[in-house]
Amino acid sequence: MSEPMTLNGRKLLEEELSQLIRVEREQVKQAIAEARELGDLKENAEYSAAKERQSIIEGRILDVQSKIARGRVIDVSTLSG
Repeated sequence: MSEPMTLNGRKLLEEELSQLIRVEREQVKQAIAEARELGDLKENAEYSAAKERQSIIEGRILDVQSKIARGRVIDVSTLSG
């Protein structure tokens, strides 16, 4: 089922997706790598926090991708009401 969105709304979602993939995903990868270097992962708070952040980012990426895929751009100037 498609969901209506404005052209500006779609652009904002695409910008957010780009930020999540290019910046935030890369930052969390680096944070995980640095936390792994600290040793024991079972008692590593930095690693746990980075993995949690990764989960949040990946969930948001999926959500935004889904909204873009389902979205149908509408021209609000043609709406009556």
